[in-house]
Amino acid sequence: MALGATLAVPAFAQQQDDKRDYVDLSYSFLTGQQFQLKQESRSETYTTVDDVMQRVTRDFNNTIAIEVTETSDGHATLTFRYKELKFNFNARNQNILVDAAVPNEKEPFQAALKSIIDQPFSVDISSSGYINKVMGLDDLLDKASATFSNLKTDEQAAYKKLMKDQFGTNAFHTWLEQLLVIYPVRSIKTGTRWEENVPIRTGLVGDISLYWNLQTWDAQTAKINGTGKITTNKVETFTTDDGIEATAEISGDIMTNYLIDRTSGFPSIASQNTEMNGTYTYKANKAKRIKSDVKVPVRIVTNASYKIKRMK
Repeated sequence: MALGATLAVPAFAQQQDDKRDYVDLSYSFLTGQQFQLKQESRSETYTTVDDVMQRVTRDFNNTIAIEVTETSDGHATLTFRYKELKFNFNARNQNILVDAAVPNEKEPFQAALKSIIDQPFSVDISSSGYINKVMGLDDLLDKASATFSNLKTDEQAAYKKLMKDQFGTNAFHTWLEQLLVIYPVRSIKTGTRWEENVPIRTGLVGDISLYWNLQTWDAQTAKINGTGKITTNKVETFTTDDGIEATAEISGDIMTNYLIDRTSGFPSIASQNTEMNGTYTYKANKAKRIKSDVKVPVRIVTNASYKIKRMK
């Protein structure tokens, strides 16, 4: 018996050491907690039509307040409010530069964005990071679209599409899925790799395969490297920024570095780079003077940085 007990001690100690190698990561909130999210990003889309390159750029500089309004077993409801919203959209026939806090009677988009400042909408998120639902955002955009009522019909349609594409529920859902890590339900250790597959919910039609790798961790933080593979459905149609019906055969990569605050699960810092390349096929359209289907090379590059800090 004594010998058996002596042999069991090293085995037990080894089990304890193994347990210390593993960590559980998840989102954990308390009702009433408040966070601030700052976003800076720039996206550039390059297309080549008749040997002429065209560029569309989108710049975002936003501050969002996040409050934990409800918690229950396995998920939480987070209330989001835009506090600062700066948006620059530059295309061949359109240049929109908007700071929601600065009046600009010449730019209809300014009044629309101003109307959503400090207005609440909610996100239901699981403890693993799945976005179950985005609630109330499209209602805010519908009300904001009333500011376009004095424009011509085609101008109203263009502004409403732009607002939905950039700020609508599907756009926000996709953006948040790429910003936040979806954690595995099991314990993991340094070097563990896991993955999830999510749809592209706005604009292009396709899927994103997301991969994460735990690099290092301690009691307060975790460093995670994220990558992603984007693949579009080449037969499904979508509408370009110029209002042209098209299909897209595009693939791309996402690279993200996260510093995770283990207390909440939010990334306190995240930097993300995305590049996609491929071909649009513009569909024949008499109104757009496209006599037959046209193959258009395309390249999309996005660079973004995020900071989330606890405010209360």
